[in-house]
Amino acid sequence: MEIACLDLEGVLVPEIWIAFAEKTGIEELKKTTRDEPDYDVLMNYRLDILRREGLGLNEIQEVIATLKPLDGAIDFVDWLRERFQVVILSDTFYEFASPLMAQLGYPTLLCHRLETDAQGQVTNYRLRQANPKRQAIVAFKSIYYRTIAAGDSYNDTAMLAEADAGILFHAPQNVIAEFPQFPAVQRFAELKQEFINASNRSLSL
Repeated sequence: MEIACLDLEGVLVPEIWIAFAEKTGIEELKKTTRDEPDYDVLMNYRLDILRREGLGLNEIQEVIATLKPLDGAIDFVDWLRERFQVVILSDTFYEFASPLMAQLGYPTLLCHRLETDAQGQVTNYRLRQANPKRQAIVAFKSIYYRTIAAGDSYNDTAMLAEADAGILFHAPQNVIAEFPQFPAVQRFAELKQEFINASNRSLSL
């Protein structure tokens, strides 16, 4: 049995923080895990900006409500479901993801949670666990599932390395250059073929 493990933002849906940055005009919020490999550093940087600007969860959710999956993403997820178990492993937050999960047909999502105060100000974030994407792969392998993973950023590379097969999708050139061991593709048709190739390799073992 095989599980397809996918990152969410940048792979299936737009980058939420970039969309929020464009809506608010705060260029600093365009920094993502493609730019900063240390997630704790990145999130504290974001929370500091939100506090400085007096912005909270409500304002972010208003922007998320306007977002749609990337072109081809819904068809791709439907295609995967016919062939694999599908799990989204993301460093997003449940408080962000619900509208986007609805549009994708509610695949299984493992991510994090935000803490907010009575005014809706984001005060902190709670990781599901340390190194959560890699640890999910480890857990799936421990119950004898074969894993094929796809992601686009630094925070996906441990997941890709732990999986039986890892694929970079929509990754920027800096990530592709640093991790040449992973095939890198940009279109969903190419990503489908990489999943087929990885699955076929497992059948030949």
